[in-house]
Amino acid sequence: MTSALILIDLMPRIVAVPVAPHSGAEVVARCRRLAEAFRANGRPVVLVRVDRPDVAEQPPGSGFVDGLVRPGDLTLVKRTVGAFHGTDLHDRLRALGVDTLVLAGLITTMGVESTARAASDHGYELEFVADAMSGFAADEHDFTVERIFPRFGEVRTTATYT
Repeated sequence: MTSALILIDLMPRIVAVPVAPHSGAEVVARCRRLAEAFRANGRPVVLVRVDRPDVAEQPPGSGFVDGLVRPGDLTLVKRTVGAFHGTDLHDRLRALGVDTLVLAGLITTMGVESTARAASDHGYELEFVADAMSGFAADEHDFTVERIFPRFGEVRTTATYT
């Protein structure tokens, strides 16, 4: 089994949005720890960010959070909520022999959940790092983590990987 860490939308303009139950800064800090653990074990780290297709110049804060991307990481720009539609993510993961995705990032009920549903459709095993993601509201995040994600895979915490 080869697992890859998929970090969704860790961009300054999204990290700055009020989220719950974990702040954007807490999510970024946990995602950094996860990424370091995956890199140390020779497992792929994939960072995904969104660009708005309707504007020529992206808003400020549209890149990745400073210092998050390291040499050897895969980066991907998506134009939709999820990371699979219209991208080569599936081909890139399969070329690396990845069969399990560990998902974290922002926003739980948007980019993370949309990516998870598509990943399931592609046949990936899924793991969710509940404390390394957050939602627009704590009750939305909690419902998704407790009721939706277990239907697709295993729900874990950062401590599981670090």
